[in-house]
Amino acid sequence: MKTGFRALTLFILLVPSMALAHSGPAGHTHGFAQGFLHPLGGIDHVLAMVAVGLLVAHLGGRALLLVPASFVTVMAAGGALGFTGFALPYTELAIALSVIVLGALVAFRANLSLALASLIAGGFAIFHGYAHGAELPAGVSSFSYAAGFLIATALLHLAGIALGLGFAKLSASDLGPRIVQAGGFATTLAGVVLLTRAF
Repeated sequence: MKTGFRALTLFILLVPSMALAHSGPAGHTHGFAQGFLHPLGGIDHVLAMVAVGLLVAHLGGRALLLVPASFVTVMAAGGALGFTGFALPYTELAIALSVIVLGALVAFRANLSLALASLIAGGFAIFHGYAHGAELPAGVSSFSYAAGFLIATALLHLAGIALGLGFAKLSASDLGPRIVQAGGFATTLAGVVLLTRAF
């Protein structure tokens, strides 16, 4: 228990360092490593992707696999758009809105259909993917970079699912769902802050 508490404390202390969203190349990391670190370097990406995991943990069933899969698949397409230099308008605005909407869905324990959940996730994923692809560092392989940010995204989804399912085990006291809902509300508020910065 103490080990888990220490790990959680360390994570909380490190979160502010992730607030430097879209900070570009860092040090001498290249290719896969740079792509893997990119989603972790922006709190907007982290919050949205963990929220997807929390949402599907609540929905259960086939949503546990299909909604994250739709996000990652469409995100790959968005990344390809970014690599080509295609101008996708309102990207930062859409990313901020994704944090607000996904956080609200978690906060209100929305019971979405599989199709609607996949549509919402996929709709926002194209903007997240575009942001990653558009910021491909010079001289870095687009393939290995894309593999890195797609795997990091899937792992963030898995983290959200693990948190959601873990807290669901506390449902006898209703504490677990309340904690998840509080996280959803906090995510939504963070999205509002990000939205104000997008203008």
